[in-house]
Amino acid sequence: MSRRTTGRAGHRIAVVGAGMAAARFAERYTALGGPGRVTLYGAEPRAPYSRVLLADVLTGRYGADDIALPTGGAALRTGAEVTALGPGALTLDDGTRAPYDTLVIATGANPVLPPVRGLRGPDGELVGGVHSFRTVADSTRLAADAAHATRAVVVGGGVLGVSAARALAALGLPVEIVHQAPHLIERHLDEEAGAVLRTRLAALGVETYPGNRARALHGTHRVSAVELASGYVLAADLVVLACGVRPRTGLARAAGLPVRAGVVVDGTLAVTGQPPRGEPAVYAIGDCAEHRGTVHGLAAPAWEQADVLAARLSGADPDAVYTGTRPLSRLTAGPLEYAAFGDPTAEGPGVDVLRLADATRATYKKLLLRGDRLVGGVLVGDLATVGALTRAYLRDDPLPGSLAPLHLLTTQGAAR
Repeated sequence: MSRRTTGRAGHRIAVVGAGMAAARFAERYTALGGPGRVTLYGAEPRAPYSRVLLADVLTGRYGADDIALPTGGAALRTGAEVTALGPGALTLDDGTRAPYDTLVIATGANPVLPPVRGLRGPDGELVGGVHSFRTVADSTRLAADAAHATRAVVVGGGVLGVSAARALAALGLPVEIVHQAPHLIERHLDEEAGAVLRTRLAALGVETYPGNRARALHGTHRVSAVELASGYVLAADLVVLACGVRPRTGLARAAGLPVRAGVVVDGTLAVTGQPPRGEPAVYAIGDCAEHRGTVHGLAAPAWEQADVLAARLSGADPDAVYTGTRPLSRLTAGPLEYAAFGDPTAEGPGVDVLRLADATRATYKKLLLRGDRLVGGVLVGDLATVGALTRAYLRDDPLPGSLAPLHLLTTQGAAR
């Protein structure tokens, strides 16, 4: 698409979506002195907020307003769902059209609902007691339901499922996780790390069933049990669906923009393909964007993309390019702590592997080194060294040659 500058006063930048990527872009564009007028169009009835803190809203650690994100004073249209993207104007759900000079698609992702029998009632809605967990409204409804529930099942043992299970356990509920993969958070952890995390969850009152699939829900008007593919039945009057997300690309596809898993963008975050002369430029960032065949679906890449686009469109760095994000994920939820970078399963020729496990403390550390470079690793239960290791990984810096290998995994090594 076009690389035209937005460096003039009065230039209208429309951002479709008001999530974390959209808020970050608006805040950075303003901070960098961008002269255009940024407007965020969000379908939810509230200002942008941090989805990574929803579990803490569920436990009551934060109120819904406490997780709001800054937008740099951008105009915000809440409760304004965009129904169509046209060249030069958006169509809203009330039928009005909103003109723009530059379009940023930041529509995020939708939760995936599993193919489970009995998921919906006769009215087509989710059966009572069954919840997705993606928005503040979801968290509020779930908290209200949890106050009267007796047993909970979380379907999905990724980052969101583990966070939800921990939060429900903190509210005093017995909780069970059903996870189809062989171990928890398999996208980021290796088998040993997943086992340690399972042990830590058990200490909180959360039982885990990896390698199992939910086949059906029992109950007509309210869920009463979850039936597994093995035939085993888990009693539950509260079920949380945490089966991942799918990029929200319907608007882009309907507008004829290139879509694969996500809206396809290049290094400038412009949607690929040149528009007809005179048509506005279109960009995409965050969970809906696909760059070099990858949809990241994490907060850090979304913010990096927003930073690059803000630098380009504000004129602060017109040549800024997004080259991708080095894989890094982290969860800090009370006694549940892990950090993972790179691919912790990528063992092979030329890769040295360091492991340190403590069954008594339920901790696990593993680093993968190629020469003096850190190419992957995972820490569970003890993150004392995570700061130094993460910096070395993200910068691709050589590790200090004065350290013995074991020191890379100890507090002494991190302090040097």
